[in-house]
This record gives sequence, C-alpha cells and structure tokens, in this order.
Amino acid sequence: MRKSRLTEEPFIANLAGQERGMATAQVCRRHGISSATFYTWKAKSGGLDVSDARKLKTLETENARLKRLLAEAEADKTVLKDLPGNG
Repeated sequence: MRKSRLTEEPFIANLAGQERGMATAQVCRRHGISSATFYTWKAKSGGLDVSDARKLKTLETENARLKRLLAEAEADKTVLKDLPGNG
C-alpha cells in the first residue's frame, strides 16, 4: 500500500476549511487529493482536533511498542520452557 503524502495532523487542520464553508472540490484541489481521499480521511478523523490526533498517534505508537515487548517476552518464556530440565 502506498504511503500517504499527508499526515493526519495537517489534514485534520485542513478539514476545518471545508467545515467553514469552503467547497470540497476547492479543498481537494488545494491539497492535490481526490474527493474519495478527502472523504476517507474525514471519516477516519471522526471529528478529531489536531491535539486529539497527536494523542491518538502517541497512544498507537506506545501500544505497538508494548505489543512487541509482550511478544518478545512470550517468545523468551517459550524458549525457557523448552530447555532441558525446565519442564
């Protein structure tokens, strides 16, 4: 899947233009995106503020880190159980 040129924070900030009455086509033209992309991002943002988007991104990053740590710990536990004399 292709990585987006826009990150969530600037895009959410730019959604405000459409919410203030600017035409959707004009917002899309300004940012070089299709209307389908615009509505996908709008549905994804769900009315978040920029600060909320930052918090969400931070929480997602922390959650991914914790999941990796848990997976590593489970793998280590499995290896230790398989050692002779630790059954």
